[in-house]
Amino acid sequence: TEAGGDLVDHGPLVSDDPDRLCRAELRVEGPLGAWTARFASPIFDEPQGLLWDTAGLLVVKFGFRVYALVGRTGELRWSHACGTPIVALLGSSRLSHVIVQGEVETVALREDGRVAWRVAHDDVVIGAELVGGRLVLTGYEGRPFALDPATGRSLE
Repeated sequence: TEAGGDLVDHGPLVSDDPDRLCRAELRVEGPLGAWTARFASPIFDEPQGLLWDTAGLLVVKFGFRVYALVGRTGELRWSHACGTPIVALLGSSRLSHVIVQGEVETVALREDGRVAWRVAHDDVVIGAELVGGRLVLTGYEGRPFALDPATGRSLE
């Protein structure tokens, strides 16, 4: 990039012509140097990042996809595509996975990108947060419901 460091464009994971889509860049400067990752999405979205310190990964959601980047180098470890826009990306030092909240399903992804558990929902999810050892989801109709963030089982 203009400021130095490596630039990796992950847009081709989303489209053959990613420059026609919404784009976002993440630039990191650290003790091993600087790197930049570029993402693409068919919808307007604000990227959200989560430092998964025990795995050494910077996990980023943008649009319909989650990217797990090696925190020190920016190397892509894995990516995961959802069928709907991703509402939230959540993690905790008490969990062995990150939680990817899409509009109609919740997916827990392990450090290697494999699915730990997956739950489909009847209502469109518009909000998600970890509260008091629970994954609290808010549906489009305004009704909150809770899952065990370790297993995905309903707590109702």
